[in-house]
Amino acid sequence: MHSQLLTQYIEEIKSLTNAIAKPTASTLTDSLTPSLTEEKPVLDLACGNGRNGLYLLENNIPVVFADVKEQALTQVKNSLLLKAYRNSKALAKLWQVDFESNISNNTPSILQPNSYSAVVTFNYLHRALFEQLKDSVISGGLVIYETFNVDQAKFGRPSNPDFLLKKGELNSIFNDWRIIHSFEGIVEKENGLGDKAVAQIVAIKL
Repeated sequence: MHSQLLTQYIEEIKSLTNAIAKPTASTLTDSLTPSLTEEKPVLDLACGNGRNGLYLLENNIPVVFADVKEQALTQVKNSLLLKAYRNSKALAKLWQVDFESNISNNTPSILQPNSYSAVVTFNYLHRALFEQLKDSVISGGLVIYETFNVDQAKFGRPSNPDFLLKKGELNSIFNDWRIIHSFEGIVEKENGLGDKAVAQIVAIKL
């Protein structure tokens, strides 16, 4: 099941990728760049089984599925064989990449500037990647980001501070973007089995 946060902003992503005509019913459409001249895909960063990117494909939005694990991308590849993606699988690109190793070894930017209309990231945190992530989004593009914050340690894993956002950290990182949604608190897990502590942000690059 895809993220409700992603569902909320699906029309904005459609507008940014030029996959369909500009939506007429959206609370945020008027604040977005009204007409982009180039198509750019969405990056599903640390995509896992691809549930969020696959949901975008169902809406005819081009997606780059990026993950370090071959097994994860194999799951995505198998999902693309399903009938639901018969007409949209050509919009998908699979990218096996170790963002953390590349950053640590001081290699050139693994995320190229102005490459994506949006970056979607859930349940992943590597702080050293944020500047590249921000640069990789086109002007007027979106970031949709959700991961665990420091309060998650009360509920179990992850509990390592390296993988937990500090209070207000996402807002601080994107303080030079226009923040259109921000949340920090407790939400129910997707499977309904307990709670988790998260921070969310949706922001537009100025």
